[in-house]
Amino acid sequence: MADKPETPILDRVTVPADMKSLTDRELYALAKEVRAETISAVSETGGHLGAGLGVVELTVALHAVFDTPRDRIIWDVGHQCYPHKILTGRRDRIRTLRAEGGLSGFTKRSESPFDPFGAGHSSTSISAALGFAVARDLGGAPEHGIGDAVAVIGDGAMSAGMAFEAMNNAGHLDRRLFVILNDNEMSIAPPVGAMSSYLSRLYAGEPFQELKAAAKGAVSLLPEPFQEGARRAKEMVKSMTVGGTLFEELGFSYVGPIDGHDMESLLSILRTVHDRATGPMLIHVITKKGKGYAPAEAARDRGHATAKFDVASGKQHKAPSNAPSYTSVFGKGLVDLAGKDDKVCAVTAAMPDGTGLNLMSERYPSRCFDVGIAEQHGVTFSAALAAGGMKPFCAMYSTFLQRGYDQVVHDVAVQRLPVRFAIDRAGLVGADGATHAGAFDIGYMSNLPGMVVMAAADEAELMHMVATAHSINDGPCAFRYPRGEGVGVELPEQGRVLEIGKGRMIRDGSRVAILSFGTRLSEVEKAAEALAARGITPTIADARFAKPLDCELILKLAADHEALITIEEGAIGGFGSHVAQLLADEGVFDTGLKFRSMVLPDTFIDHASPARMYEEAGLSAKDIEAKVLDVLGVAQIGEKRA
Repeated sequence: MADKPETPILDRVTVPADMKSLTDRELYALAKEVRAETISAVSETGGHLGAGLGVVELTVALHAVFDTPRDRIIWDVGHQCYPHKILTGRRDRIRTLRAEGGLSGFTKRSESPFDPFGAGHSSTSISAALGFAVARDLGGAPEHGIGDAVAVIGDGAMSAGMAFEAMNNAGHLDRRLFVILNDNEMSIAPPVGAMSSYLSRLYAGEPFQELKAAAKGAVSLLPEPFQEGARRAKEMVKSMTVGGTLFEELGFSYVGPIDGHDMESLLSILRTVHDRATGPMLIHVITKKGKGYAPAEAARDRGHATAKFDVASGKQHKAPSNAPSYTSVFGKGLVDLAGKDDKVCAVTAAMPDGTGLNLMSERYPSRCFDVGIAEQHGVTFSAALAAGGMKPFCAMYSTFLQRGYDQVVHDVAVQRLPVRFAIDRAGLVGADGATHAGAFDIGYMSNLPGMVVMAAADEAELMHMVATAHSINDGPCAFRYPRGEGVGVELPEQGRVLEIGKGRMIRDGSRVAILSFGTRLSEVEKAAEALAARGITPTIADARFAKPLDCELILKLAADHEALITIEEGAIGGFGSHVAQLLADEGVFDTGLKFRSMVLPDTFIDHASPARMYEEAGLSAKDIEAKVLDVLGVAQIGEKRA
């Protein structure tokens, strides 16, 4: 473990109030120490490094100028917030980031009063800041009170419509609030779209010198007759090379761009707008993701997310893979299909690497579309691609797809358009916690008429489901798969098309049948091995489809066994609920079948390793074994043989 950095000034700062007595020179030094502490901590924990390093100076300046927690700083997405956590009473726990029982990798209201609004997804901060500003003006009186509201939003997050909806409303309401546009020219993937081009043009003329001079009060030092001319020149330069017109049309006073790593400029401008602003202000700050740590600055993603690493070299300590990841299996399968069918195309929302579409983008760039952080647009765009005769695969994380659910219903399902939803990060995801857990997609997709819903039990099954999705041309479908490595099964040369709505038998047994949907199948088989030692041999089946159900298989399992247990990596209201509805409709419960459904508990599970999260959820092999024993009336392990 690397030695911890020396931080004499940071050692004097427990909460932001301690910064009020520091000189500007000490604040500059504090920023350097916070950067060193962030690098040191994340080297031990892993996590989102680049975004935090990009906002170190901004974080220090904001806490020096504003009065938190009364003033509310809302970090958009939240993976920018590690320096913020170090300065707000959590430095002693910063090396527990993203670990079980430790600090969240995002802002979290229950963790600290300095986190006024939780965030794991992007583009929510301006709406939240406006809500706080209006609550303040209406006399809201929560703990710590409400002063100013400050949203810190990245340039990538500005591609989401929600950010502009909020800005439009904020300009109309004309309340005092501050939006810091943290423009680092890169979100997770390089930013795309017209907004990125617009922001690039704002600083194309290198206007920093003129703005830095203004920020430091240079205009006021000129003789009075020259001051008005200087002000006019400043406005002329701003309108020609810096811009801000779009934001000003939305009702915001625009300041910037400002060098986000120049503490002198940051402090001067933040103090000025803090003292003088009456309505909504947008401060455009240019930063560099990964700033101050050479390995992060050199990385393609600027150190966006990293495993534990060696500080000196930047080399990450990653465990060797025993099997390919589900994401890579999907990506390779899609590229194979695209090579055989020129109608295959792909859409993602700012996550080409995370969804495996980087492979498609490299091989067939004209048929791969990254729409930016705009899931709603991405879904409707996919719908029209399908209506236009293409075969779109819309690849999004389960929790990100939630943001485009109205479009899934209105633009895809109602019109029965053959959009193929590749749902990554299904189930519990580990260190990212509740905000990224794919708990609800089985339910929210399976309740849509005409939607085919599949879940892969292993990486070979995923290959078959990619091929199956490609073959469905008369309506929408979805297939889900988890984060991380597969189970190590042998992969076929290519995926084969599955019969729609048909499951598969894994092994025959007696008395109790376990019907698995998704990757809990491997845990079911572990449980079966333990049960075999007790003389219990459950029947195991892989449902493959939550919609349409394999009614014939389910009814046969019900008829041939005294008990039926379903298991899935999703919340109540999903696969098990559909099975129960079928059994009720067919009158099976009238004959005394014992039915149990194992689902995720009705709570949001905090971050830990995926294995520990599934243990907490009661979906591990030992939980499945216990459920079988319970339904068969074996009260305690070792008490009696079945």
